[in-house]
Amino acid sequence: MRDASASAPGDLPLRWATPSGWARAALHDPLSLLGDHAHLERKAASNALELLTRWPAHAAPADWSGILAAVARDEAQHLHAVTRLLNARGGELPRVHRNPYASGLHAHVRRGQGSRELLDRLLVAALIEARSCERFALLAGDGGDAELSAFFASLHGSELGHYRIFLHLAAGVVTPGERDRRWSELLDVEADLIRSQAAGPRIHSGPTP
Repeated sequence: MRDASASAPGDLPLRWATPSGWARAALHDPLSLLGDHAHLERKAASNALELLTRWPAHAAPADWSGILAAVARDEAQHLHAVTRLLNARGGELPRVHRNPYASGLHAHVRRGQGSRELLDRLLVAALIEARSCERFALLAGDGGDAELSAFFASLHGSELGHYRIFLHLAAGVVTPGERDRRWSELLDVEADLIRSQAAGPRIHSGPTP
């Protein structure tokens, strides 16, 4: 359900803004936060590579694959950066990782429906990038840990660019009207989903009780 009074500010169309206290709570356990973040970057790189050969019939394969290869490269570079930071602080990458927020979004992908499935996968990727972008800005602005603030600030622009890329690719899959209608539906889904998540040191955790 959309809450217009709590919409995220700026360029992002998110329909629920993360409360200001979220960043300080998430940073209470920085090693767990960085371990979660590393797995998110790994999964983002894998998703971009998996989409690499799924161009629609009317698209130019070279353009499509080139764009997604660049996204995968960026995500792999982010993975390298966050694992270096995690290791330097004495942390260790968890072997197992769950992200119920992303799983909840992917549950709304209309699988086996051709262009609709591809549209949904691109829009879900855009939503995840947009929410991550919002969270990185909050983490960067917290100021309690100068190194982490600088680190998350350095990633913000890239996440914003990836969000825009996935929306751009989605516009070439179906008609603009269909894309916009589905985007609006999924924005409402995302807003309900993110605020229902459990609190904790995760990039996509819910608000602190």
